[in-house]
Amino acid sequence: MNTKPMGVGRPTSYRPEFAEQAAKLCRLGAKDAELANFFEVDESTINRWKAAHPEFCKSLKAGKAQADAEVADRLFRRATGYEHEAVKVFMPAGASAPVYAPYTERFPPDPTSMIFWLKNRRPDLWRDAHRQEHTGKDGGPIETAALSPDERVAKVRRMLDEAYGSDGVEVPT
Repeated sequence: MNTKPMGVGRPTSYRPEFAEQAAKLCRLGAKDAELANFFEVDESTINRWKAAHPEFCKSLKAGKAQADAEVADRLFRRATGYEHEAVKVFMPAGASAPVYAPYTERFPPDPTSMIFWLKNRRPDLWRDAHRQEHTGKDGGPIETAALSPDERVAKVRRMLDEAYGSDGVEVPT
């Protein structure tokens, strides 16, 4: 049992301005370990500050949420394709001034970004591994004990045809 009176111990190094500093660092992608390094404290101190100072915890969450939203937006744009206005600058031979040529730069959709987005956003439809279960009547076991070996093979083939469709490929016996 802790017999230490309340308020005894080393005073906290936390200062109210840390909340805004931490929010800015989180908007730049800082994790708790990096915050601890910046504030020259242990990561456990960052966790204590989050518990003891609601404004600090709130600023961390807001900063991290903003950074995550910006990354999600960039990923979405990369997955769906995007365009932006740009300018090429030329200096023709013998010219006294550069020539500015505005144009629209287009980026096509990126298949890798599409796959990443879909696998994470809709894993029910886009995951690599699909779970298949085969059961007998009313979810029970498949009963084959009373069948001859030829009948068992025929029954399994029928089940496979029902599950995957028959493509006319002969399965050797």
